[in-house]
Amino acid sequence: MNRVSKILKTKYPLIQAPMSWLTDAKMVAAVSNSGGMGVLGPNAGRSEIIHGPKNISESMRKEIIKVKQLTSNSFGININTPDPRELLSENKYVSELLKVAFEEEVKFFVVVGSVHKELFDLIKKNNGVIIFRPLTPTIEQFKLAEKYGASIVVATGYDEGGVLPEHSFGTFTVIPNTVDEVSIPVMGAGGINDKRGVNAAFDLGAEGIYIGSRFLVTKESPMNLKAKQMIIESDSSDLISVSKTQRSIKTKKALQLANSKFDVAMNLRPAMRLGEIDQGIITVNTGLATIKQLLSVKKLIKNLMEDFEDVS
Repeated sequence: MNRVSKILKTKYPLIQAPMSWLTDAKMVAAVSNSGGMGVLGPNAGRSEIIHGPKNISESMRKEIIKVKQLTSNSFGININTPDPRELLSENKYVSELLKVAFEEEVKFFVVVGSVHKELFDLIKKNNGVIIFRPLTPTIEQFKLAEKYGASIVVATGYDEGGVLPEHSFGTFTVIPNTVDEVSIPVMGAGGINDKRGVNAAFDLGAEGIYIGSRFLVTKESPMNLKAKQMIIESDSSDLISVSKTQRSIKTKKALQLANSKFDVAMNLRPAMRLGEIDQGIITVNTGLATIKQLLSVKKLIKNLMEDFEDVS
C-alpha cells in the first residue's frame, strides 16, 4: 500500500492544501469523502475578520465540528509555526488553536513554516500526525522535520500559488532533491493541476500530491465565483509579482503593488473571498492555463488520480 495513503488512512495519497480564507467544512469534507484528505486553513469558514486568539480558535472549533458532521474520513487542520526561537507559550494564537484541536481530537496537522521542536513534540504527545511543509524547502529543514517526528514532508516548488519560497527552484527540482535525502514519504506540491502533473511527480519519487490552486476552482470551494472565473479565463502570461513572496493575476490592486516601491504581501480576502476583484490579489500557481473547468471536488479528484493504480 502507498505509504502516504497508509499514514493518512485515505484512498488516495492526496492532500488539499490549507489556503487562508479559502477553505471551509463543506470543501474539506468533500475532499475527504472523495478519497483525499481535506484540511481546514486559516480563517476557515469565515468571510469577515475577527480578532483575538480565543475568538479565532473557537471559530475553528465550530468548523471542525461541522467537518465531523459531514465526514467520518480523515481530515486535518493547518498550524503555522511560530518563529523557531519563540516558545509556544509566547504565541497565544498557536497555543489556543492547538488546545482546541486536541480537545476536538483532530489527528492530522499540516504544519507550515519552519521546524519548531516544541510544537512537534506537543503534537506527537497528543497522538497527532505531522505533515510538514517548509515555506522555503531546504534539505536541512526536511532532515530536521524527520528527526523531530514528522510523518510526511511536502516538497514545494516555486510554481505554487500562495506564499512563495525564497528561492526559485521549480517543483520538479525540489521533489527529487528531497526524496534523495529523507526516508519518510515526500509529497509534491506546486503547479500540479491535472493527472499529467500527478504522474510526473510520482515518476520523480513523490509518494503523494499536495494541491491548493486547483481546488479553488471547484463547486464546493468558498472562493468567490468572480475569482474562479478570472482564473479559468487567465493563463501564465497574466501573472505578475506583487511582492518577493507573492504573485497574482493582473487585478487593479496587483498592478498597483507591482509598480510600488514597497514589498507588500496583500491579504487574499477582498478579491478571492469577497469578489471585490479590483481591491485585492488573486494568487494562483503558474500552471493556471490548465485550469479551464469548474468541477465538483469528486470529479476533480477522480480526474487527478485516474492513473494512480498504475503508479502506486
